[in-house]
Amino acid sequence: MAHHKSALKRIRSNETKRMHNKYYHKTMRSALRKFRASTNVKELEVELPKLASMIDRLAKINVIHKNKAANLKSSVNRHLSAAKA
Repeated sequence: MAHHKSALKRIRSNETKRMHNKYYHKTMRSALRKFRASTNVKELEVELPKLASMIDRLAKINVIHKNKAANLKSSVNRHLSAAKA
């Protein structure tokens, strides 16, 4: 157990940040799952910019890695292209 006030505060703030990151990561995964389950092209075209923006925001604040964000966006775009074809 930590003994210094600053270490105790760090433990509290780390837990708060962990829960914050967990919430946004889970929200993004749910949005991805919903996007990939859909085959309606009109709906996908409306949702794609929102999803890409969400992924970029998470990469910017280091919730997910920037390369993972790029891979996810690429995968989502491929899904949209396949739905159009």
